[in-house]
Amino acid sequence: MAAKHIGLGRGLSALIKDTAPAEAPPAAEGGSGVVRLPVDQIHKSPWQPRHGMRPEAIEELAHSIREHGVLQPLLVRRVENHYELIAGERRLRGAQAAELREVPALIMDVSDREALELALIENLQREDLNLIEEAEGYRTLVEKFEMTQEQIAQRVGKARATVANSLRLLDLPDGVKQKVAEGALSGGHAKVLLGLEIPREQELLAARVLKEGLSVRALEKVVERLRKMPRKPRAERSDLPESYLQSLTDRLHQHLGTAVHLLPCRTLANGRKAKGSLVIEFYTNEELDRLLAILGLAENL
Repeated sequence: MAAKHIGLGRGLSALIKDTAPAEAPPAAEGGSGVVRLPVDQIHKSPWQPRHGMRPEAIEELAHSIREHGVLQPLLVRRVENHYELIAGERRLRGAQAAELREVPALIMDVSDREALELALIENLQREDLNLIEEAEGYRTLVEKFEMTQEQIAQRVGKARATVANSLRLLDLPDGVKQKVAEGALSGGHAKVLLGLEIPREQELLAARVLKEGLSVRALEKVVERLRKMPRKPRAERSDLPESYLQSLTDRLHQHLGTAVHLLPCRTLANGRKAKGSLVIEFYTNEELDRLLAILGLAENL
């Protein structure tokens, strides 16, 4: 198949095999599935996980392209009257800088989700994505396409814990994420900063890392000392009025016929949410069966 000819790596080749190449236009080369397409007909994809590219790196690639051409085809798909780029944005920009009129491309017939997977995997295999771009790519798969972390891990060839830790980076304050994306803060630094709950503390410590050149180990010691320091109780407010909370608890008690403990979620002083809980007491299996019947769950078990 075409995937075997373009050297994109085992993971990406496997994904390409799961999709069908679109019917090639007459310009197909040697039956390989690779065609030559006008540069001005290839548009950037909304699913492209990469955001930033250094201008000097593009110019270096353009120089190489002027000398040797584009050695690896772009991946594209047909969208209305143009082609949408799936993978190869750096090569496309280099070709544009080199003022090429055409580039080699492999046309795929894929869905939005498959297009994002292809773009994400290709960039991961080339290590072209920074840590935040990688995390945002995973988040798009979760939010837009409802994929689980386990499914993402299988598709990109990484451990589920790696995907989960990557997604956690998006919980950092914007300024800290920017420094991680730029490479000023390493993934190790970011992981340690996530051990702090207050965004302002994360920002201040990130600034200290940059100013003092703290290693990850040194930062761990600072965070460990901070976590051991006694703290004043954090101001918080319940997200439910006390009168409504009591009324709701009484209604649940009457409806279920057993003790119910309802703890509402709270808003902390730093703006974050503290989780609530609902505890329903029972003392026998028969009572559990009765409660499940009331909740409409008995038949589903």
